[in-house]
Amino acid sequence: MFKILSYLSILFFFLTGISGFAQVAEISSPDGKLKLNIFSENGKALYNVSFLGKVMLEKSPLGLITNESDFSKNLKFIDSKKDKVSKNYTNEKIKKSQVSYAANTLTVNFTNADNFNIGIEFQVSDNNIAFRYEIQPMKDRLSAVVQLEITGYRFQSQTTTFLSPMMKPMMGFARTAPSYESGYKADAELGTKADYGYVFPSLFHVGNDGWILLSETGVNSLYCASHLDTTSEKNLYQVAYPNMAENNGFGSTGAAISLPGKTPWRTITIGDSLKPIIETTIPFDVVEPMYEPSQKYTFGKSTWSWILWQDNSMNYEDQSLFIDLASKLGYEYILIDALWDKNIGKERMKDLIQYAKSKNVEVLLWYNSNGAANDAPMGPRNKMSSSIERKKEMKWLKDIGVKGLKVDFFGGDKQETMRLYEDILSDANDFGLKIIFHGATLPRGWEVMYPNYAGSEAVLASEMLYFSEDVRKQEAFFATLHPFIRNTVGSMEFGGTFLNKYLTKSNKDKNKRYTTDGFQLATAVLFQNPVQMFGVMPNSLSDAPKFQLDFMKEVPTLWDETVFIDGYPGKYSVIARRHQNQWFVAGVNAENAVQKLTLKLPMLAGKSVRFINDDSEGETSEKIITVGKNGELKIEIQSKGGFVIH
Repeated sequence: MFKILSYLSILFFFLTGISGFAQVAEISSPDGKLKLNIFSENGKALYNVSFLGKVMLEKSPLGLITNESDFSKNLKFIDSKKDKVSKNYTNEKIKKSQVSYAANTLTVNFTNADNFNIGIEFQVSDNNIAFRYEIQPMKDRLSAVVQLEITGYRFQSQTTTFLSPMMKPMMGFARTAPSYESGYKADAELGTKADYGYVFPSLFHVGNDGWILLSETGVNSLYCASHLDTTSEKNLYQVAYPNMAENNGFGSTGAAISLPGKTPWRTITIGDSLKPIIETTIPFDVVEPMYEPSQKYTFGKSTWSWILWQDNSMNYEDQSLFIDLASKLGYEYILIDALWDKNIGKERMKDLIQYAKSKNVEVLLWYNSNGAANDAPMGPRNKMSSSIERKKEMKWLKDIGVKGLKVDFFGGDKQETMRLYEDILSDANDFGLKIIFHGATLPRGWEVMYPNYAGSEAVLASEMLYFSEDVRKQEAFFATLHPFIRNTVGSMEFGGTFLNKYLTKSNKDKNKRYTTDGFQLATAVLFQNPVQMFGVMPNSLSDAPKFQLDFMKEVPTLWDETVFIDGYPGKYSVIARRHQNQWFVAGVNAENAVQKLTLKLPMLAGKSVRFINDDSEGETSEKIITVGKNGELKIEIQSKGGFVIH
């Protein structure tokens, strides 16, 4: 018996010794709550993540495969190095204008079967992990193609998902997909497959233990963008590169890099509540500006005729009406959408811009990104895809006083398309033009990287409310998701806030809204983008109540602080944002029942504020209320309704 016990003791010691040997490095966040462990087992590099002592991600794979060598297997740990990083930076285009970032860093180095080296750099801040690979030169090879990445995320079995599927390439309107415009399923089963994977960002609810948000940042012309896909293991998701069919089949699905070369950052945000998810700045913390701004860029609100008046409004007279509307609302811009080149023309556009200037309104113009990746017929076409044509066009735009462009219809996530995004931004900066992308991919740190970048759509946005009854019915559902997922990692040019009861030019007969006026006003705060095209129409000046127009004149598009107040994705969402010294609190309710809440608003404790809310009949009104001295406020949000405190 003693011999058996001794044998078991020795075996236990031996096994635990192997387990201990397998862990090669560890690092924690500055507050000690988030912990990352790195393992070397059976020739593979792995990691796991715990938060507040609870495992949030089980052992998950690391590595990639290039055309020169395989860094996914036969890996041998070499060494690791720890350090710290900190910085303070300002950026008016994101959810928080002044950011203080501090992280502990860890670099882990491995060698593979060919004796080539790869490093994995981690930055662990409070609630966030960012990591990327650095591939060293391979003998005389100073270039390589990264063909595949095996980076994975292995979840606990009780996890549910909040994911948006990648669109099938070369489908949809004029073969313009994928454009990150699919819907979401809330609390879906782990491992549910999608034909083309899921877009970043991706949200996961780890039962009672907390929340995880996955994304990537720092993608530029030197790499492809990636997305998330399921695997043969139900609880393991993996980074996936673009589908070959994207961009009309042109361009590689991998990434051509110079060596030594680094990949974009993979980001993981973790919390025991949704507060760190809403408030994270990790997409911006680990990137740097790629060039200096050629001038001071300004941002703000814009009118936009196309969203309800459609193509027929692209004429001199109707655009003059929307310039007048912008002037009366105090908006900085008008967006003149597709077909202006044909229906107004370049010569008359000069006169229209001068008219706008006389009204203190600046002009943004729409452009088709190119003609090679899709069949979108709207013009101007073939002006943005060629360097020579682009610079000619941008010089003309600068000369006539245009301040920015909305460039539409991109072909996917290949490196070839990432180059086009960057080329447009870089050239536009030379001519003092700000850029908004539409029909586009997720922005990945671009607010910091490109000073003239002014936002992207990359969401099932307001135009689909015009075209789809189903999307109108799900408007409240999606609105409660965006603050926690899409909009938390990057600016989101949604183009909503309709005051029309019917989403038509006539404001009657069809396309009835299923949400209240209070809901619409709330989205002006919930959805963040430095330039937002709002759906206020000329008829709103007479149809809408004065308090609604006053709010739409007052609401800013730039924020100094963003705070999570309450909510659950797909059910309801309440967020507070601060512009200078003024707080705006907004919430929406997607559920069929009234949402009764006690909000904790310490920033408004004891203060009198204006309160816009809906009654049980769906009528919206404004009144003055006083928040309790303890900062608590009891409210009710009607079904498909919303509120604003300002």
